[in-house]
Amino acid sequence: MLPLLFVFCFGVLNFAAHKAVIDSGHQMLAQIPWFFRPLAGRLSLVVEFVMLVGAMIMAGHGWDGWTWTYAFYTGLHSVSAWLIFSGRL
Repeated sequence: MLPLLFVFCFGVLNFAAHKAVIDSGHQMLAQIPWFFRPLAGRLSLVVEFVMLVGAMIMAGHGWDGWTWTYAFYTGLHSVSAWLIFSGRL
């Protein structure tokens, strides 16, 4: 149960960072692939949701490795958002 809670909390962080980056209007967003442009780039949020649901299903079935993998993904995602907002990218 605890890994599932952690994955959910990581998912909330990922969605917040992802949405903030989309809404930032950063120049790098103009370079995203054409298949993520429908719905003003919000299709990538659907991909983010599918990844979260998959990680939650695996964590819920006792596969703790998925919790660590999703935690690592959240760390990379957070560093990327920080780099974009700090102007380093």
